[in-house]
Amino acid sequence: MAERAPLVMLVAGEASGDQHAAAMFRELRSLIPQVRGIGMGGSAMREAGIDIRVDSTGLGVIGLADARHYGEIRRALEAMKNLARTERPDLLICVDYKEFNFRLARAAKAAGIKVLFYVSPQVWAWRPGRVKDYGRAIDHMAVIFPFEVPFYERHGIPVTYVGHPLAGKIALVADVGRTRRELGLDESGPWVGLLPGSRGNEIRRLLPMLLQTAARIAGERPDARFVLIQAPSVADALLAAELEAAPVPVRVVKDRRHDALGCCDAVITTSGTATLEVALLGVPMAIVYKLAPLSYWLGRLLVTIPFIGLPNILAGRKIVQEFIQHEANAEAVGTEALRILNEPGYALRIRGDLAEVQRTLGEGGGSRRLAELAETLLGAPR
Repeated sequence: MAERAPLVMLVAGEASGDQHAAAMFRELRSLIPQVRGIGMGGSAMREAGIDIRVDSTGLGVIGLADARHYGEIRRALEAMKNLARTERPDLLICVDYKEFNFRLARAAKAAGIKVLFYVSPQVWAWRPGRVKDYGRAIDHMAVIFPFEVPFYERHGIPVTYVGHPLAGKIALVADVGRTRRELGLDESGPWVGLLPGSRGNEIRRLLPMLLQTAARIAGERPDARFVLIQAPSVADALLAAELEAAPVPVRVVKDRRHDALGCCDAVITTSGTATLEVALLGVPMAIVYKLAPLSYWLGRLLVTIPFIGLPNILAGRKIVQEFIQHEANAEAVGTEALRILNEPGYALRIRGDLAEVQRTLGEGGGSRRLAELAETLLGAPR
């Protein structure tokens, strides 16, 4: 009887995780051509050859506690638990989407399925005691930052640093003028990039403020232009009403997001993976974030590090300004963006600091190293 082809189950709930899982699975197929993939994800995973049983498009909300989405997320979670029990994959690969994947990992591990968790939950930043819960729910943690390794080693959790998936994949814009022409961006005047996030909650909380900030900037710099980078997971309808009522013209770019960002003189971005994209492009930025009031106050009690922005965390000091909760307002954020536009020396200093972050993230190859780790786990005894 022919040996069964290895079966991996991959689960991603957000746009970035969908991309990371797709890249990893392509690398895994180059190592194990007969491997099969099933799971939850979006268009990138589907195009990579993974059999998507639950489409995660639209599930990218913060946590499981959002009442408007709880039923939908709960149904997806139960579907994934049932899929793991019935299909019995040789390896479950949980890609980010922390709360959802933690619950899925715990159920899969209880059913005797090996679990690889990729993109560490930031337990080193908040609720460090929860690391023991993750240790019981997984077999191996694949981390994207080098400083995470000793944290897990101290708690006896198998861990491998694979590198950040964005490292080596984002190229600087060689000719800004030509790229602006290709994207339909006016070559004159400074461009300010607006990144409202990839989750519905983020956009609803931050987009109005970002547009007000654009108006604040335009009031002092009438030559400024604004481009909103739309995440693949964000539907046009989620942006339409706010953009139609925007106090200044805003160009929207869906494709070639890195080229569009690289053409900017300053970027205002929500906290998260996007901050590293901007950092790798070397563009000065301001980081903004807002949570529901209760989540914010709980977070203040639990967070154990002084920054929320990944460039600042990696640098170990504040190299770009952060505007959180009530500080994330048009006056304060606009003032910082104007300083970046108006003070070349200040912008140059930020670019130099961001170069440090680029070196920290390494040269790339993270997807390949993750695939090699998965291959090792697939070959290890259950």
